[in-house]
Amino acid sequence: MEIVQIVGLGLVATILALVIKEQKPMFAFLLALASGVFIFYFLIGKIAEVIRILERLAVQADLNLVFLETILKIIGIAYIAEFGAQMTRDAGQGAIASKIELAGKVLILVMAVPIIQIIIETVINLLPA
Repeated sequence: MEIVQIVGLGLVATILALVIKEQKPMFAFLLALASGVFIFYFLIGKIAEVIRILERLAVQADLNLVFLETILKIIGIAYIAEFGAQMTRDAGQGAIASKIELAGKVLILVMAVPIIQIIIETVINLLPA
């Protein structure tokens, strides 16, 4: 029933933000930011649980943990960039939000290069000489 709590918090924060926005727009933004951070904090335990399960499965499958760590970092970058972009859009700063998204994509590409390199090397080694 965690989703009910999250949605309830979101709805209460939204209603408060709408009421406050007319008098103090900055406080409305801070309320939206605080509620977003609180929801993210609430989910950290769930994310950690998923990571532990994936690590356990990777060890059981005798996979290289470097790949799993890289993929998890990529997913983390995507979530954090999306969160930051949404918050800046809520503040009316669409241009900055676009730059955050671009930075996230570039960092994901940088993180993915070693995996792409290994895949290409594997394909080259499978091809007849």
